[in-house]
Amino acid sequence: MPKMKTHRGAAKRLKRTGTGKFVRAQAGVRHLLEHKSGTRKRRLQREAVLSPGDARRARKLLGD
Repeated sequence: MPKMKTHRGAAKRLKRTGTGKFVRAQAGVRHLLEHKSGTRKRRLQREAVLSPGDARRARKLLGD
């Protein structure tokens, strides 16, 4: 049986924390920024932890 390949798209978007959780970038900070408040833009710059269901899928995509 050949080795499983890492899903490169997922690998570029997701990061593993020291405790084993997956973190992702938040949506909504790429464009149309003029009308969004500074507070909202700063909040969206932070990383978010993946939900348990999505984390399960991420583990499979990244071969963990």
